Formats: sequence, C-alpha cells, structure tokens
Amino acid sequence: MTGNEFRFFLSYDINLPVTFRIERLEGSLPPVKFPDSGIDSTAEERRAELYVECVLCMDGAPFGLPMKTRLETNGSAYCWNELITLSTKYRDLSRYSQLALTVWDVSLGKDEGLIGGATIPLFNSKLQLKTGKQKLRLWLGKEADGSFPTTTPGKVPSESFAGNFGSGTQSDMLLLQVPRHERGELERLEKLLNKYERGQIQRVDWLDRLTFKAMEKIKDRESSKTGSSHLYLVVDFCSFEHRVVFQESGANFVFPSPISSTNELVIVWDPEVGKINPSEHKQLKLARSLTRGIIDKDLKPSSNERKSIQRILKYPPTRSLSGDERQLLWKFRFSLMTEKRTLTKFLRCVEWSDVQVSFESCSLVLHFIDYCEDGKNLATSMWLSEAKQALELMGKWETIDVSDALELLSPLFESEEVEQVRAYAVSVLERADDEELQCYLLQLVQALRFERTDKSRLSQFLVQRSVNNIELASFLRWYVAVEFHDHAYTKRFYCTHELLEENMMKLPAGPDEEDGFKFWQSLVRQTELTAQLCSITRDVRNVRGNTQKKIEKLRQLLSGLLSELTYFEEPIRSPLAPSVLITGIVPSESSIFKSALHPLRLTFRTQTGGTSKIIFKKGDDIRQDQLVVQMVSLMDRLLKLENLDLHLTPYKVLATGQDEGMLEFIPSRSLAQILSEHRSITSYLQKFHPDDHGPFGITATCLETFIKSCAGYSVITYILGIGDRHLDNLLLRDDGRLFHVDFGFILGRDPKPFPPPMKLCKEMVEAMGGAESQYYTRFKSYCCEAYNILRKSSNLILNLFHLMAGSNIPDIASDPEKGILKLQEKFRLDLDDEAAIHFFQDLINESVSALFPQMVETIHRWAQYWR
Repeated sequence: MTGNEFRFFLSYDINLPVTFRIERLEGSLPPVKFPDSGIDSTAEERRAELYVECVLCMDGAPFGLPMKTRLETNGSAYCWNELITLSTKYRDLSRYSQLALTVWDVSLGKDEGLIGGATIPLFNSKLQLKTGKQKLRLWLGKEADGSFPTTTPGKVPSESFAGNFGSGTQSDMLLLQVPRHERGELERLEKLLNKYERGQIQRVDWLDRLTFKAMEKIKDRESSKTGSSHLYLVVDFCSFEHRVVFQESGANFVFPSPISSTNELVIVWDPEVGKINPSEHKQLKLARSLTRGIIDKDLKPSSNERKSIQRILKYPPTRSLSGDERQLLWKFRFSLMTEKRTLTKFLRCVEWSDVQVSFESCSLVLHFIDYCEDGKNLATSMWLSEAKQALELMGKWETIDVSDALELLSPLFESEEVEQVRAYAVSVLERADDEELQCYLLQLVQALRFERTDKSRLSQFLVQRSVNNIELASFLRWYVAVEFHDHAYTKRFYCTHELLEENMMKLPAGPDEEDGFKFWQSLVRQTELTAQLCSITRDVRNVRGNTQKKIEKLRQLLSGLLSELTYFEEPIRSPLAPSVLITGIVPSESSIFKSALHPLRLTFRTQTGGTSKIIFKKGDDIRQDQLVVQMVSLMDRLLKLENLDLHLTPYKVLATGQDEGMLEFIPSRSLAQILSEHRSITSYLQKFHPDDHGPFGITATCLETFIKSCAGYSVITYILGIGDRHLDNLLLRDDGRLFHVDFGFILGRDPKPFPPPMKLCKEMVEAMGGAESQYYTRFKSYCCEAYNILRKSSNLILNLFHLMAGSNIPDIASDPEKGILKLQEKFRLDLDDEAAIHFFQDLINESVSALFPQMVETIHRWAQYWR
C-alpha cells in the first residue's frame, strides 16, 4: 500500500485451504485441586499433557470437523509450533467466520481437562483477512464459543474491558485494578509488537533490544502490582503478498464506499484489479484466429525477432510471458519445432481456454474465404481450437529433456484443458533411469496434488516404475504415507498407496524366491519398527534425571521388555537404505542425544555382518531437512557430471510422519566442540592427518578435501538461502569433510538480523591460511566454478521447488511464490559466466571482510596509497 494505490486479493479468488500455525502458550497454568486429597497440583507436578482443539465457525455455527494439535508435555513453555490446515478454503469463508480455539489437558480427564478457550474472527472491521501473529487471551475454564457475537473473545476492546472480563474470577478482578491509562499503554505496546513480528515495522537491531527491555519492565511492573497471571495462546495466521479483502461469490463489490462531504480521499474497491483487459484479450484472440489458416509454415523470424525469442528462452520457468511475447512465439511456432527448449515456452503462450472459433460471424474472414482459392482448408483450420492446434504440434515437436518435463507437471498446467500436456510430460519421464527418477521422486509425489484425478497417469507411472525397484517402492510408499494427514488430498495419496500395494502383491517370485507379498510385508514392517521407536522415545522422555539415566533406560528397554528389537524374527529393509537388510538393534551401542527432543542414536546390525547407524527423531518436522538434503544430493550429482567433486556429505533423511523421521548418522564433531577442545580446526585435522612436510602440518589431501567441502556448502547454502548457521550445526568429519545439518530456516529466512550472504566463519578461513593465502584463493576458485555449474541447471532446481508449492513444508507453505522468487534471484540469470564470477567473488569478500575488520582497514590504506 502506497500513497496512491492499494493492492489486494479477493477472498473468493483464493482457492487454498485455510492455514494457520498454533505456536505456543504463554503464562502459567493454574493449579488444580483434586477433590479426594484437597491438595493443589501444579502442571509440572502432574505432568500436564496439553493439546489445542481448533473449530472453524461460520455465522455462529461450527463448520467442518474440528482439528487437534499433537500432545505437548515439555515443561511450562508449551510450544506446539504446528501447522494446521483446514478442509475449508478461503474462498468459502463467510463474513463472520471465526476460529474457536480451546486448550485441553489430557492428564486431568475429560470432565476436568478444560484449561480455557478463545475466539478470534478471521476478518477485521475493514473486511480484511487477519494475518501474522495474534496473541489471544484465554478464558479460563470456558470452552471457546463460536457463536456471533462470541462470549470468549480473544481480543477485548479497552472500552469494554470491565464489562467483558468481569466474570468474577480473582484474576479478572485483579486485572481491573490496573489503571486505565496503563492498560491502554500495554495494549498499544502489544499491537506494536504484533506489527513488528509481521514485518510492518522496520527492524533496527540495537534499538529493538533496548525497546524489548523497556517493554519487559512495564510488564513486570504491571504483574507485581496486580499479582495477575493470565494465559495467552499465540497463533500465526498465513500471510499473502497483498492484503486479502472479503468478497462473497457473485458479489459485484465488497462494500459501498462512503460519500464524504469533506475533501478526504475516498478509496474505491475495484474487484477487477489484476484481471485481463477484455478488449486486449479479444484482440489477441482475433489476431491469432486470423493467422491460423493463412500463416506460412516456412515463416522465419527476423534477426531482431530471433534475438527476442532467444531472450525469452533464457527466462526462468517462474517468469510469466507478456502478450507480445506470447504472440511472437505463436507466430513462429512452426519454425521453433526443431528446438526442444522452446516447447515449454510455447505451451505457456497457448490460450488453453480457447474454444472453437465461430468464423461464420466474422465478415472479414467470410470475405477472405470467398476470394481465396484454398478457402475450404482455411475454414477447417479456423474451426480448430487454439488448444487443439497446440496439442497436435506438441506431438511433432523435438522431444524435450526430462528436467524440462518437470515444468509441465507444475501448477501452471493444472486445468482440465492441459491434461494431455501432463500426460506428455509423463511420457518424457519414462525415458529417465531409476537413479535420475529417484532424484525427483519427492517432487513428483507432490505433483500429484495438481492432477485432475486420483488415479492419474502420473500416479500409475510412479507405481509401475516402483514395483521393479525396491528402493523406489520403499521411498514412494513413505512419501505418500506422510501426506495422509493433508485432509484436502488424503484420498488421492491413499489411492496411490493402494495402487502400489495392489501391483506389488501381484509380483511373481524372483531369483531370491521373494514374491511381491513378501516384498510388501518387508515394507510394512518398516512402519511397525518406527511405531515401536516412537513408543521408546516417549518412555525415555518420561524418565526423570540427566541424559545418562535416559540412556540407561533405553538400553534396559532394548534388552528387556523390547528384546524382540535386539534380534528381528525376519530381516527388515532399512527405511533409509531399502537395499540394506537390518536384523536387530545393538543396545550397548545405542544412545540418546542431549537435546530437548532426546533423539535416539541407534546402531542396527545388517545381514552382511556390518552395522548401520541412524538417528530417530520424534516431535520434530524434518520434511524441510529432507528437502534440503535431497537438493544437496542433486547438486552434488550435477557437479560431479561436470567433473567437479567437492566432497559433499548428502546424508540420508526420511520423514516417516508429520513430526517424526530418521536421519543417517555420520561420525563427526561440531565446530563448537572442536574449537573448545582443540582451539582451531587445523589442530584437530593435525591429530588425524599429520604431515610435517604438508601445508600447516596437515596432509595435502586432507586440506584439499576441507577446502572443497567448504566451497561446496558455501555455494549451496547461499543458493538455497539457508539460515541460522552457527558452530553447532557445522560438522567436520575426520577426513576433513565439512557439512551442514539442521535446516530449520531456508529460502532467505534467518532468525539473526542482517545475516551475511555467505555462510562462512572466521575459523574456516583461518584453517585455509587466512584471507591472503593461496589456499583461500583456491577456495574462491572452487566456489565460482560450482556457482556457474549450478546456474546452468537453474531451471531444473526452480522446477523442483515449484512442484513443492502445494506441500506443507513450513518455509514453502507460508508463501510459495515469494520463496521461489528468492531462489530465482540467487542464480543471477541476468549475468553471463564471467560477470557471475565477479559477482560471487564480491559476495565472498563482503562476507569475509565482516569476519576480519583489520582486512578492511588494510584494503582502505592501500586504496589511499594508490590514490
């Protein structure tokens, strides 16, 4: 919104499910008095187990089924941070839609388990959809009321403060003792804080810290005066690029603009903003219809037109085409058929909604037909729809690459008219081998959301390829099963799961005497194994004491009650590596990580006599980590195809549920541990690879491995916008390979203000000999070479992320278009290779100069000297 414009979306045009995030509970739970003993019990003493029930209400009545979060038991700071997706879409909301949120405590039983509730309308008084974080005050002991008006408002106006909160409870009466001017100041600060969190207030790091301290003092002073303790539920609503304004289906306007007698500026809401100009659209259709039958198939573009076409071909797949560009591609469609790169651009210029042209109503065409020798052929050509012509040409076009076929499965080709385009894309995918197909399998499963039917050709293709490859079958089954919780597409993913099961069961016995039934049962046992690991994780968390006591409990369970996990009755295919058969867990080599979620570190025996170490997490959504590691693996493959091996470590990650999953354990140590014990990376590497004649007392091979891995991850973390990098999530292997873990922030998101463009730390540069050494120069050379190689595959990477647009991965689901545009910007497709090298070198210098302020001073002195 600027001084002369207001951009907005209409709620009726948003065909997406209502999505929001339940973040946390602020405040202390009230003690509960048990009738039998008469003793007050705090939440910590009784180990409260809380969940939030979410009910959408329209016009005062519940609409749809209620949704529930997972149980949260971790201490007083109850934090779910769980994404809730309702079955109702934004376009279906009514003006008086409300969200009723009730917090329940399972530990108190059904009758006494009610903690409190709050209700919040989804549209404000200006008919705008509420976005960003909302802090709702819970009404203790009352279930959220979805009636209109509600009796449990989460936001209470200051004018009616006493009236609404005067329910007679002690906390309410104490709250009324706060002077009205102080209550107004607290409310004002709360509103400003909400605006700050939504990004509507410019962030100034040093000033923000001072402000937060002052706000805390005001809150502490208010609490000490009143002695009140309130519960608040923090909810984060989905944000869009522009404001969303309510409009019902069929309405001609949102609301009438008031006519003022003053000279105020009156904003008129125009529901046709952003729509295609009907006059231009009609002119474009007429221009194309007139050239359908008379265009010369041998027509070639001029020199300037060829340059324009080449410029269009360099566009990323996320960029839309203008009217002139679409007309240019349509005009020379016949001459472009020999260039396979042009097909995806041509298909995007087609008017797929175009129906049969009624040339009988066009006097100009009739006049032309009367005097044209080939009028009959012209009439036949004119009668064909634009879409039909495009489909006929598509079959004759030069076959495109597999990476380009992914673009044809994106949401851009989701309508019913382009179903044959998607089928063509699948036929191209059939040419890919299993190794390449596995690189894209995660995205192809997500692309099922954009299909027209539950049993689409894409679904059948994935199943057919998987039944002949046990790794593809195992991963396909997990990728599909994880999406069962998405209520909008549960049926679709379940149909694919059933189709896979049916085809697997029909497989005849192979050389190893395993038929399809045994194959499928081996995959089912993977689910049984993960369910048992979830149970173990819960039991271990309930153990009071330090980490060592929890480790003892884990080993006790594996050796005693759950001894069947020590030696399996039949080998199970490892979920992370289905080609590996695991036969049991080694209790003595299994442990627990010291963290809030207490992940398990398990050592499995393999059928070949070796071991396989995995990490099992429960309570954390690792689908985002799974995506990032998949991209690291793909980029590693792309670099190696260009004969550049940067010694990356794409460890395996598999989400087995919405809040659980497995990760491959790579023996390594964090840079934080290394620096605390060895004081430098060089000293640590000298311990494992000493060489008195090598650089810095290390073997040349080890140092080269370290430099290459640093370069590879520096480029990849920059392109993917990985945030929250610190010494605890940078790991180093004994052979010198550095790698990153824990990808909670991607696509430019970072909890730290003003993060550097490159994820380098001072200790990494010092291990290369400093910013002036030859090894650091080699590091920059590897970075620039890798950057240009990955830029060549930018279309593939962008297409894969575009296919993830409908997923529930946090950093993508919040704003898919914005995230993909950020990714696109990182490739700097406007630069040639040489300019890209200078650009990336400047990025590295900028990041390193922040690490070494003295280097900036030296450069400044040299600049003054040469001036």
